[in-house]
Amino acid sequence: MRKILITGGMGQVGSYLVDKFHSHSQVTVLDNLSSRSKYVLPEGVDLVKDDIRSSVAQDLVSDHDIVIHTAAQISVKKSMEDPLFDADNNVFGTLNLLEGARKGDLEKFIYFSSAAVYGNPEYLAVDEKHPVNPMSPYGASKLCGEKYCTMYHDAYGLPTVCIRPFNIYSPRQDPSNPYSGVITKFMERVSQDLPPIIFGDGMQTRDFVSVHDIVNMVLLLSEDRDYNGEVFNVGTGVKTSVIELADMIMDLFDLDMDIEFRDPMQGDIRDSYSDISKAKKVGYRPQIELKRGLKEISDTMFTAE
Repeated sequence: MRKILITGGMGQVGSYLVDKFHSHSQVTVLDNLSSRSKYVLPEGVDLVKDDIRSSVAQDLVSDHDIVIHTAAQISVKKSMEDPLFDADNNVFGTLNLLEGARKGDLEKFIYFSSAAVYGNPEYLAVDEKHPVNPMSPYGASKLCGEKYCTMYHDAYGLPTVCIRPFNIYSPRQDPSNPYSGVITKFMERVSQDLPPIIFGDGMQTRDFVSVHDIVNMVLLLSEDRDYNGEVFNVGTGVKTSVIELADMIMDLFDLDMDIEFRDPMQGDIRDSYSDISKAKKVGYRPQIELKRGLKEISDTMFTAE
């Protein structure tokens, strides 16, 4: 039975990965519990409460077959306020795990980067060859982690692979996340008969991808040895405007009201959606349409409304 280490396994994406892998693998979660997650680990999954920058983390990595590295400082706002804190977690934390990987005999090191590495798109759809120009310390630190992963593959032969998720959503998402959190924020307001609030004209577009599709891509990469050293977009390839999203959510709650518009947020990216041609070569096919994914969130989080 393969031994799999999932960093940040109590978080939104990590917890779904735990659910997916634990039935056929020996799963250990490394998490400092900073997210205050209410997720309950399945029976048989070990939890190590520690930090990815610790010597304990290094030892854990060297003792596992597969490492799925989702743990990170994910707040763009926090990264703008404290770039050193962001880099300490996202750069040095990742580097610490890679050093642990050098001491073991890993089958795969899967690194979660972010579409934030692209910055403001120069063309659409965004493919992996698109210039990288992060607009925040968070985007810069995730890109730096990528570069270390690919360098460790080239220099040391480590079987690393990086994924760049676009706007992940799930019933376990954090409403404070400015990327996917808009879904929960819209639902919270609509469930209280309050109109969604949109910053700007609502025509800005995003690529909302279900956590279930992200998990399926990780599963594919964990079983494939042909794409080590590569970087993959993971999205749907479908653009959805924020105003379309608001209308979908109001339809879901069977409400019709005027949307409240406010001044656009400074630095907000106008349009972003992915080209997933490269991921399709691995066998990736997004399965969850946005309306279906939104219904899962409403059924899970707002059943009492």
